Amino acid sequence: MMEIGMFTSGYQRYPLARVFEDAARLGYDYIELWGGRPHAYPPDLAAGDLGAVLELVERHGVPVGVYTPEHNAYPFNYMLGSERQRREALDYLKTAIEMGKALGAEYTLISAGHAGNTATPAEIRARLVDSLRELAAHAEKTGHQLLLETLTVYESNHCTTAGELAEVLDAVNSPCLFGMCDVVVPFTTGEPALDYLDKLGGRMRHLHLVDSDGASDAHLVPGEGRYPLAELLVELSQRGYTGRATIELVTAYMNEPTLYARRALEQLRRMMPQTGAKGGAANDA
Repeated sequence: MMEIGMFTSGYQRYPLARVFEDAARLGYDYIELWGGRPHAYPPDLAAGDLGAVLELVERHGVPVGVYTPEHNAYPFNYMLGSERQRREALDYLKTAIEMGKALGAEYTLISAGHAGNTATPAEIRARLVDSLRELAAHAEKTGHQLLLETLTVYESNHCTTAGELAEVLDAVNSPCLFGMCDVVVPFTTGEPALDYLDKLGGRMRHLHLVDSDGASDAHLVPGEGRYPLAELLVELSQRGYTGRATIELVTAYMNEPTLYARRALEQLRRMMPQTGAKGGAANDA
């Protein structure tokens, strides 16, 4: 039975309490907590903000299923820049791993940002594998698990396909590192999303479900783009996928996050096979 989660970056103009209130009221099963200011930036959580988030979890009965720290853009990207900059990015993500564990999340989610235009494929691969081995070792020590997300070709120049993701997981070879699929990525690269199930097998642990125009990294409300989401959901159900799926609405919907969070959940659940959804339609306000 697939649980559906709310991604929180679109709520960054509101207090975090609003996120938990909406998630509970609208009928989301869990929160995928965006780790950026003003909400849940890893150093802020470590400095004392963690308790307030845990109190919201307890009060509203909505768990943090996945913790997704902001990175791959300013100022942290372990794939680009000097060794000092790489070390700072890794130290930041190690703090995020510790905070993901403390939040009670099942996973902390990371990705691999753009490696720049001058690095060779061999240099990119070595930097990626070395960095992920260090992060995975920290996750093992912490007793936590990591998800590695592929990015679109508009966001990164490596690890953008299911095959590349499988190769990286093989190279790192950690019991704490798993893969996932944001459906926008394969749709924009002309790859079937189901390749992630075929190529990752049991290491495929999470989904980002949104719609797509097929020509950009835009994340659209389900049913408002060109992606065949309803058919994908049938296939996932028939193949027995039981992992979580987050509706990853981001900053395009920041002006009305509550309204779009409601629409997205209602439209996605209407697409789901009867046996694939948890609960019924979203509750009325």
